[in-house]
Amino acid sequence: MAKQSSTSQKVVTKKHMARLERERRQNRLIVGIAAAGILVVVGLLGYGYLKLNYLQLSEPVAEVNGVKITTGEWQERVKLQRIQMLNMYDQYSFYQQNFGFDYSQQLQEIMFKLQIPDVLGQEVLDQMTDEILIRQEAAKRGIAVSEDELQKAIQENFRFFPNGTATPTVTPTEFSTPTLTSQQLTLYPSTSTPTTAPTSTVEPTATLDLSATPAPTATEVPPTPTMVPQPPTASPTPYTVEGFQTQYNEMLESFKTYKISEKTVRSLYEVNLLRQKLTEEMGKDVPHTQEQVWARHILVEKQVEALAAAALIEQGVDFATVASRFSKDTGSGAGGGDLGWFGKGQMVPEFEEAAFSLKIGEVSKPVKSPFGYHIIQVLGHEERPLDSVQYQQRQQQEFGDWLTSQRETATIEIYGVWQERVPMEPELQTQ
Repeated sequence: MAKQSSTSQKVVTKKHMARLERERRQNRLIVGIAAAGILVVVGLLGYGYLKLNYLQLSEPVAEVNGVKITTGEWQERVKLQRIQMLNMYDQYSFYQQNFGFDYSQQLQEIMFKLQIPDVLGQEVLDQMTDEILIRQEAAKRGIAVSEDELQKAIQENFRFFPNGTATPTVTPTEFSTPTLTSQQLTLYPSTSTPTTAPTSTVEPTATLDLSATPAPTATEVPPTPTMVPQPPTASPTPYTVEGFQTQYNEMLESFKTYKISEKTVRSLYEVNLLRQKLTEEMGKDVPHTQEQVWARHILVEKQVEALAAAALIEQGVDFATVASRFSKDTGSGAGGGDLGWFGKGQMVPEFEEAAFSLKIGEVSKPVKSPFGYHIIQVLGHEERPLDSVQYQQRQQQEFGDWLTSQRETATIEIYGVWQERVPMEPELQTQ
């Protein structure tokens, strides 16, 4: 009789089959969830990259009369401004270290702007706002910049003059200096040729000067034009097209490191040319003469000192003598307090109002200004011609007044998101 096999065949029951199927479903679910999680993470990373590098760059940080300033455009300009300021920092440092000049204040100003992103970011937003207003006005007036004009401006900025360096010509203003009256000679016998411009004590600076302490002005100072890109390093004058092109390309390559495009660079040259053309157009009707006064003053710190100076003059002491002895304006004090001829808008409001209201020979009561107390005497009051520099300043002022009015009436919307996106590169490398 044959033996029965001791190994019995395993019976697969329905219960066992159900358990296996349940395990397979659970495994598929786990794998599916894991895959979905990976896809979500990849998707988020991809979206973040796209938003940071593409989508965000097209989002506006401001809008001016319907024209958007995108994040990308603005960030390029901020980085370009930082490069310009770093170049200035290096130049100031070089002259301070090698020639002993004191540029501490200028260096501190630059460091402050570079380290406080909101300050520089807002400054660039303001510049770009002005540029849109300039472009819109130029388009209304049919003013444009040709490609030849643009190329010429860029070449000249690199000190390359294909047709030779232009020799500036100065057309003198026709003007006969009036003979001083007997009254003026009595008031001011020391000279018959008064100075033609006020001293720096009460004359505000017409353009940004980091070496000077800002002083209140009678009218708003014309805006400073946007700086055009400069070559990254000092170099010899390129006398050939190839030399110029090499330097220009080197500048563009250095900007590419920070994703600054040639389009942005050229747009800055273009808008500065538009600014120049608009300034000339708006200033063509500026009169070539201006009401001016010739005055001298005594400047002291306290009212009691001003009253004492006025009393001395009333007692017959010569004005120039009192000015040279007591005026804290050492520049004019050495010349008897003489400020020369000046027109409206050159002095602080308090001083200007008093000076223009005085008759020839009249001495003012103490006049308080941000500088202290003044005793003023007017020596002359007449309509005088403007020289070329003064005329250009008047044209700039005319343009500045127009731009101020445009800012007030334009529809300008600034989006707060810009404060989160101010680039901090390139950074200042200090030793």
